[in-house]
Amino acid sequence: MHDRPTRCDYRVIYGDTDQMGVVYYANYLAFFERGRCEYMRARAFDYAAFEREGFGFPVVDAACRYRKPARFDDLITIETMVTGASRVTLEFGYRVLRGDDVLATGSTKHACVTQAGKPARLPAKLASLLPAEHHGHITRG
Repeated sequence: MHDRPTRCDYRVIYGDTDQMGVVYYANYLAFFERGRCEYMRARAFDYAAFEREGFGFPVVDAACRYRKPARFDDLITIETMVTGASRVTLEFGYRVLRGDDVLATGSTKHACVTQAGKPARLPAKLASLLPAEHHGHITRG
């Protein structure tokens, strides 16, 4: 991963788990979203203002690799960073940890779109989230 990660902690609640007592697989995507929100907040990106300006940032691809289960009351850490970009997309990478144990890794790709759902070039406010090595090196996509 290319960016310095943002880290946020989360205590697993009972409702996050399934009948087998482990975190339900789809909840890892919610953990990724929590991490992404904290990443943006740490960089003073106002997503509500971005939407008021007529843009959206939907997930267009998501992946998760499960390595070890998280369980009720575990304190997990979600690491989030930007791992790629194009003129209209940003890719985020994630690691979900319990202490030093990597529980899951994953990624999401987001497209910048107008309210009409048409692809749009990343506005400067969104492009500002890119780590320095990506500025001026946005790929086609």
